[in-house]
Amino acid sequence: MAKTRYSLFQRLLHWIIALLIFGLLGMGFLFWGLGYQGLAGLVGEELAGTFYMMHKSFGILLFFLVVLRLLLFRFSPVPDYEVPLTGIERGVSVGTHVLMYLLLIGLPIGGWLATSISGFPVQFFGWSQPGLDPADKALGEQLFLMHGIGGLVLLFVLLLHIGAGLKHWRLKDGIMRRMSLP
Repeated sequence: MAKTRYSLFQRLLHWIIALLIFGLLGMGFLFWGLGYQGLAGLVGEELAGTFYMMHKSFGILLFFLVVLRLLLFRFSPVPDYEVPLTGIERGVSVGTHVLMYLLLIGLPIGGWLATSISGFPVQFFGWSQPGLDPADKALGEQLFLMHGIGGLVLLFVLLLHIGAGLKHWRLKDGIMRRMSLP
């Protein structure tokens, strides 16, 4: 009998990554909209610094979890579809997933580069690596802008991914069962 579901570990990893992504996007758009000074004025310097440290830390964690997920794809076969996808559905699915994974690898790397080049420390929970000295604030700002635009593109791709999932859930064609937890 063909395997039609991902392993429980892969399914848990998918949903943990999803939660991290939405938390990071929410924090990132808050930073982009308010800037550090605006956030510090709203919640105070200490809490604003903690939010930035958490964004960096969870971004690095996301990077490693995505790499783990890609390694699992390499060593564990993708389950068969109960109902095969049409050619267009398969093309959109593959394109969406490739773009999503490129962004999920590229955004943490871009955030790390922007942070370091701007002279800010790269932090992973209790561990900290100092930023570059001398910093290149102008290049850092450009990289942060690209990081934010990448976040917007990721949000669009995720909405497409979620929309497709809802379509298949409504059709009850078994596709959502591949990644559902129960």
